[in-house]
This record gives sequence, C-alpha cells and structure tokens, in this order.
Amino acid sequence: MTAAVTIPFVVGSRRVFAATRKLDTASFTLADLLEGKAERLHGIEIGCEGVRVLSAPELAIPRIRKQLPGYRLGGWQAFPRYYIEMAGSFEDYLARFSGKTRSTLRRKRKRIAEMGGDRLDFEEFRTAEDMDRFVAEAVPLSRRTYQARLLDAGLPEGDAALAEMRALARQDRLRAYLLRIEGKAVSYLYLPIDGETVVYAHLGYDPDFAQLSPGTVLQLEALERLFAEKCYRYFDFTEGEGAHKALFATGSVQACSFYLLRPSLANRLLLGALDGFNRSVAAAKRIAESKGAMASVRRLVRR
Repeated sequence: MTAAVTIPFVVGSRRVFAATRKLDTASFTLADLLEGKAERLHGIEIGCEGVRVLSAPELAIPRIRKQLPGYRLGGWQAFPRYYIEMAGSFEDYLARFSGKTRSTLRRKRKRIAEMGGDRLDFEEFRTAEDMDRFVAEAVPLSRRTYQARLLDAGLPEGDAALAEMRALARQDRLRAYLLRIEGKAVSYLYLPIDGETVVYAHLGYDPDFAQLSPGTVLQLEALERLFAEKCYRYFDFTEGEGAHKALFATGSVQACSFYLLRPSLANRLLLGALDGFNRSVAAAKRIAESKGAMASVRRLVRR
C-alpha cells in the first residue's frame, strides 16, 4: 500500500533531518527469514516513488532488485533480527541467562517492587474494553519517551489507532502491558500477535525513571505471562539492534533494510546524502568506541 514515508537521518536515537517520499513498503516476517520464504516483494504497487524494504535476507537482494530494474538502492542498514524461541517454560527460558544476569534482573524487579510496598504494580490489557484504559495511561507516557520525541516512534494515537487496537483485541491478537510506580505509569509494552509470533511493536519508559530500568522489568514480567499461555512459537523483536533486544533474545537472523527509489535527480541526491551521512555516523561511532566514549555520546544524543 502506497503511503507517505519519512526517510530519516539519525544519529543514535536522535533524528536530525528527514525527507518524505510516497512509497510502498515490503516487510518480511521473522518466519520468512527463518523458513527461507523471502522470495518476492509482497503487494508492491508500481507507480509511486519507490519501495521501502524492511528486514529482507541479504540473499534475496538480487531477486528484489530484478523486480524493480533501474531503481536506485540506498539507506542500507544491516542488522541481526533478534527473537526469542518460546519452546519450554519461562523457567527454562530464565535458565539460559547467566547466574549474574538473573541476579541483576531480580534486583531490578525488587527495587521497583519495594517502591510499591513490596508489590509490583503490573497490569495486562487484552480485551477491546481494556484498550481504552491502556491508551489513557500509555499515550501520555509515550509522548514523554525518547522514541516519540526524537524518532517519531511512539505509541500510535488517534481514533483510527484505537479502533485498530480494539479490533486486534477482539480477535485475541493483542497483548499490552503497563508498569506503574506509586500509581504512575512508567513503562508500556504493546505486542500485536501474528499467528504463533508475538511482535515487539512498541516499548517506552518515563525518562525520569530510566535509572530503575522499568522497560527491562516490564519486559520480563510480560514474558512470564506470555510463556504461561503456551500458545506462541516466537517473540519477534523486529527490525533494528539494541542492548535490550540482545539481552532477552535467544537467537537472531541477519537481515537488512533499504530503499529502492526511482532514479530521479532528487532521489539520487537524497540517497547519496543519506548514505554519506550514515557512513559519517558509523565512522564517528567507531572512533568513539575506540576511545571508550560511547556512553557519553548516547547520553548526549538523547537529550
């Protein structure tokens, strides 16, 4: 389906510039990658400015480009697509972590629970009626997160978004969660369900409580509930890297995302600028890592 797509220029977690193009989107699922079914683009409408390709296997790139001869490729990002294989019990899953990591996770949970009288204020939302209450707390929280402020990637808002949430919930294809401290929502997690796969769509937390790791605590609590349902094969962390995903994942598969645009002068200039910008950011990151300054850089770009 053709839609206006933002093409961002991003440093760390901060979007410093963006351009917009009318694009189709081809998005490959985790099952496509794991089962080798990424053979073609899905539902592409020729006639727009191009295609945004999300999470494709690198081996499929020649086939994809063959379908759109003459289109210019740019904005290439390669990454491990992390996932959790949900066979077994939650206890089996926890046993994959080192003793030190399990201890750290328990300590984070206990610290937040102590702020609520030794009780973790955690709530699951899964019915259509639940979604109104979830949105009432999660949307104001989402607006405060760096995902919304810097990346325009907060929880979807508005009547259409709420209607979609209700529709998914009626089909039992949605799980949403909130973590509160002293009655205030400090982290949310929004997870649509695609067949046997739980999809990591939106996670956010209040930056004022970042030192307590509320997103990590909420993730672990949600996983315990999801394992208990015994319905799912995978938890899919979707596109992009991140320490949070790497911590909780049990595996990953290599994937890449990129744009294929019509070769107009404006599009060639845009993709050339984007690729040059991304190379400069990658070079700066390598320098910062070599000097042990990455933590300081991350704090700076999130301000």
